[in-house]
Amino acid sequence: MTPKQVVEFAREKGVKIVDLRFIDLPGIWQHFSITTGELTEDVFDEGLGFDGSSIRGFQKIQESDMLLIPDPNATFLDPFTEVQTLNIICNVKDPITGQAYSRDPRYVAQKAEKYLQTTGIGDTIYFGPEPEFFIFDDVRFDQSVNYGFYYIDSKAGAWNSGKEENPNLGYKPRYKEGYFPVPPMDHFQDIRSEIVLTLESIGVQIEVHHHEVATAGQAEIDMRFDKLTRMADKLQMYKYVTKMVARRRGKTACFMPKPLFQDNGSGMHCHQSIWKNEKNQFYEAGGYAGISQTCKYYIGGLLKHAPSILAFAAPTTNSYRRLVPGYEAPINLIYSQRNRSACVRIPMYSKSEKAKRLEFRCPDNSCNAYLAFSAMLMAGLDGIQNKIVPPDPIDKDLYDLEPHEKEKIQSTPGSLEEVLNALEADYAYLMRGDVFTKDVIETWLEYKRLKEVDAVRLRPHPYEFALYFDI
Repeated sequence: MTPKQVVEFAREKGVKIVDLRFIDLPGIWQHFSITTGELTEDVFDEGLGFDGSSIRGFQKIQESDMLLIPDPNATFLDPFTEVQTLNIICNVKDPITGQAYSRDPRYVAQKAEKYLQTTGIGDTIYFGPEPEFFIFDDVRFDQSVNYGFYYIDSKAGAWNSGKEENPNLGYKPRYKEGYFPVPPMDHFQDIRSEIVLTLESIGVQIEVHHHEVATAGQAEIDMRFDKLTRMADKLQMYKYVTKMVARRRGKTACFMPKPLFQDNGSGMHCHQSIWKNEKNQFYEAGGYAGISQTCKYYIGGLLKHAPSILAFAAPTTNSYRRLVPGYEAPINLIYSQRNRSACVRIPMYSKSEKAKRLEFRCPDNSCNAYLAFSAMLMAGLDGIQNKIVPPDPIDKDLYDLEPHEKEKIQSTPGSLEEVLNALEADYAYLMRGDVFTKDVIETWLEYKRLKEVDAVRLRPHPYEFALYFDI
């Protein structure tokens, strides 16, 4: 839409409030609202001011003034507010230089798409993430000088099989057996359906939803693929809708990669394909898994740069509670057709050229999708440009290999600290085309090390008391 059409649409729909949304560096939506009377066509050019020093990863206090520039093509009516509200996703601009803000993750994603076009490799990159999450009934956590704890509960948790619920009706999915029993074992059919229909009402096309492997309401709802920046927009919309529908039903949605001990974590497998002149560059009939040499080189880039990619794609300490052997965790830096124990899988559901893509299985929902998708694309392009050949595909169960076979396969790093170190040593590929800047990378490293790595490392862990209290 044009700015004029947005203004007219707001009036036609009786919009009273316009909510302006943007993303901070770690990946959480921020917002403020104006009245419809303040929404003019000029706002789309001139922007609206906010305090950038109060946003994580943005400005220092002496340079706090920043502008939001609404994107007229990223609007949707809020399905939850009592007052008719139009939400508009925005970019961030520096009012002094008049330039787009280098630390705005959405701007990074837009630059990544433009860089792809300059390479001649393709004109479009499609992403199709598969976000997994839990729906819980109760979540409590706290941390102080003398204590630290979390407590999670779910009426569908296997640990409640013997609880006196007056009555306890059973049908609680056993650990690692939540995939695919029908109701009543699946308690969440209706809530997932409500999430799906709400998402489709705001323009997010959904392909499938189902209960996932873990107990206690693990779910997956898959979106139809879209272009990089728009898909990152839709992932933010997806999280918003999922959390709000759950809250409306007296529950809470959790997107942490590993909230439960000894059951499956929640990943966000990312399907990807590059197209040029409406032709899929990842497809080649007759080759291994139907993929082209271009696709193999892209995979080579993903595997080579995987440790530094994960600094953006699996960017929390909790991510590495999930990326461990077992629990279907994709830790093996190898590719394969159909094999879910490889970190890159080639889906084989269809022989169609349109359906051919790769699936990078390491990312999780804790990522900022604008940055994570961009990092994956830049790594893949580096693979194509430098003809990086990946290791030969392995179609065996990678967890069941003989020792001499296992030792030849590299694994993903085991901690956030390790992937941040990898990023610090390997970021030149991200800076091509000025997609990522050194300032963005240094700010990311500083924030993650100080606010997350050190913050977790310095605190006693509850299980340490079980291990060591009596020493």
